[in-house]
Amino acid sequence: MTPHDLGVRHLCRGIITHPLGLHCDVSTSNVPPDGSPRVSRILNGLHRAVAQQATFFDTSDSYGYGHSERVIGHFVRENPDLPLQLSSKVGQIRGSAEHAYAGRHIHHQLEQTLENLYAEELHLYTLDSFDFGPGDRYLGNAIESMRTLREVGAIRAIGMRGPFTHYAASAEEWAAQAERFLYLFRLIKPDVVWTRFNAFTPAVSLEGEDLFTFTARHGVGLVLAAPLAHGVLAGSGAGGAASPAPVSAQRAGRMSSLRDRVDEQLHDLHRHFGDAPGTLTRLALRSCLQRGDQCVVVVGFSTAEQVEQNYSCLGDPLTATELRIVDDVYAGLRAQVQETAPREPVRELQP
Repeated sequence: MTPHDLGVRHLCRGIITHPLGLHCDVSTSNVPPDGSPRVSRILNGLHRAVAQQATFFDTSDSYGYGHSERVIGHFVRENPDLPLQLSSKVGQIRGSAEHAYAGRHIHHQLEQTLENLYAEELHLYTLDSFDFGPGDRYLGNAIESMRTLREVGAIRAIGMRGPFTHYAASAEEWAAQAERFLYLFRLIKPDVVWTRFNAFTPAVSLEGEDLFTFTARHGVGLVLAAPLAHGVLAGSGAGGAASPAPVSAQRAGRMSSLRDRVDEQLHDLHRHFGDAPGTLTRLALRSCLQRGDQCVVVVGFSTAEQVEQNYSCLGDPLTATELRIVDDVYAGLRAQVQETAPREPVRELQP
C-alpha cells in the first residue's frame, strides 16, 4: 500500500477504510419542521458516497448540537448492513457539567452520540479541544475516560486535535500550538490525530519533523479535514465548484473576497494541468491523499453532485514533479494570506 493508492487504508488499529471520507457538518439553520429539503440532499450525498466505496463518516456532537449525528443516524438506520466507520468528537459542549471534560461528561456525551448515530460503537472518538480547564485540571480525567471507553469496546480508537490556529496566525502562534500539541500528545497517546489541512496550512515543526513524518514515526493515523478550504481551492473559474458546506452570509462574503485574491495563482495550476471541470478539486484532494499512507481525508459537501465530483475527479496519482508544482503554487497562496491578514483574517474559513 502506498499513499498513491485509493484502495483501503489502515488508519489505525481497528480502522481500515477508503482514504476519502465525508466531513458531515449539517447546519440546523433554515431547516423546516416538516422534513428539511437540505437533510434530503445530505442523505442523497451519503448514498452517493457509499456508491463510490466511501466508508468513513466524520462528524461531531457540536455540529448543530447533535443534528449532524442524527442525520447520519437516519442513514445508518436505513442501511444497517453497510460497513461504515463512524467518527465523532467531544469537548465543545459542556451542558450542565462543570467542564466538557469533567467527571462522567465524556461518557454521557458518548452515550448520546451513539444514540444519535444509531450505533453500538464508535470507530474514532476525538478530544476536540486543547482546553482541559485551569491548569489542565481535567486532563487526567479525560485521558482515563477515553482509555476506559476503548477498553470496554465503546470506541475503537482515541483521537486528538492536531496543532492548529487560524491560517493567518504568526509563526510564534503556530509554534505555541505545536508545543501545546506535543505536550498533550505525549500524555494522551492517541491512535489518531484529527487536523485541518490544506494549501493555507503552514508547516509546523514537531521534534524537528513535519506532522506527517512525526505521526508515521509514532504509528499514529491522520484524519485531514477541510482539504478544499470551503471550496476556495476549487476556484471560481473553469472547473470550480461551490462551497461544499453552508456558511453564514458574513463568512460567504469573506470567502468570496479570498477567492478573488487567490484565483490568479490558481490559474497557474490551470496552465499546468488544464481547465477540465474538477481539476483544482483533484489537485487539492490528491495533494492531501498522497501525504502518507496513514492519512484519511474527509471532505465537506452539501449536494450529491459535489460528492460525485469529489470522487470522480481524482484520476491518476500526481507525480513527484506535479506535486512540487502544486506545493509551489500553494506556498504562494499561504504568503498571500499572511500579507492580507491584518485587513481580513482567514479564521472564518475554519470548519
